[in-house]
Amino acid sequence: MNKILTTVLTLLIPFTMLAQDSTSNKSGYRDYTAGVLWQQHSGEYRALSFQAYNFARLSLLERLKEVGKDKKYCVVVDVDETVLDNSPFQGHEIRNGRSFNSKAWNEWTAKGIADTVPGALGFLKFAAAHEVETFYITNRDSVEMGGTLYNLKTLGFPFADKAHIMLKTKTSDKEARRQAVLEKYHILLLCGDNLSDFSNIFYRSGKNTNEQVNAAQLDFGTRFIVLPNPMYGDWEKQFYKEEKPTEMGKSVERLNGLKTY
Repeated sequence: MNKILTTVLTLLIPFTMLAQDSTSNKSGYRDYTAGVLWQQHSGEYRALSFQAYNFARLSLLERLKEVGKDKKYCVVVDVDETVLDNSPFQGHEIRNGRSFNSKAWNEWTAKGIADTVPGALGFLKFAAAHEVETFYITNRDSVEMGGTLYNLKTLGFPFADKAHIMLKTKTSDKEARRQAVLEKYHILLLCGDNLSDFSNIFYRSGKNTNEQVNAAQLDFGTRFIVLPNPMYGDWEKQFYKEEKPTEMGKSVERLNGLKTY
């Protein structure tokens, strides 16, 4: 009988703790801890980032042979988790019992102290040496220009100026900004950690993203260079039914989204 009671209590303890946490609405943020730790400390994260940018170098050389010379050349890169590592901010948010806060984010980007994503700086300098410009198309807001510019310049990124940093204005859809670049440049490569950094066909309402990825499979590693980001991204949105879910609500929906057997 004692063994049965002990077993029951052991099974109930995690659920009791979860219920206690739900009253403060903070348990959901802990889901991100492993992802942030992995980005900050694993050799695999660095290896995958180097691998992505090594592919980018090889693909850039091939693209230079294929594309005409009627326009100037460029590569388009996202900023966050593509050339700048914001994992210290994510760690700060977890320590403060949340996954994201816009005021805290603006304070972080204003500091301009994010480190580089491994391999990013070397690749963009390599591109510049081959007369290929860089456009930074990011969904940071216009008020973040100062900190973003300072951060990129301090680290030595090429073409870190207001003409090449394209911030979000009215929409997070980057297609219009990519089209603006295409008016004067051949975009040889696009680098990002989110599929929307490459095209707005991904995560489109009513479409199966995996099917869209399958259809574009030959572009990955050749025209599209994907960086690892275990911390956040558009992929999460498919699980959330509420427009502004709570941390606890998101945690429950993520749990429900797991595949099992």
